[in-house]
Amino acid sequence: MKYAGLAVMPTGFVLTLAALLLFPGPATRAVFILCGIAVEVLGFGVAIRGHMLSRGDFRS
Repeated sequence: MKYAGLAVMPTGFVLTLAALLLFPGPATRAVFILCGIAVEVLGFGVAIRGHMLSRGDFRS
């Protein structure tokens, strides 16, 4: 899962850049940029969750 999250983060960045280049209207551009940022945040969350230890991994 951590690799999937790391793969999704650049996709959000590319979506944001594509919105800046392709959409002329500020409203559609802003919505698409917010979606790209949301994809980056979700990818970051998946990457963090993939690196967290599960409850059974702790040893006393």
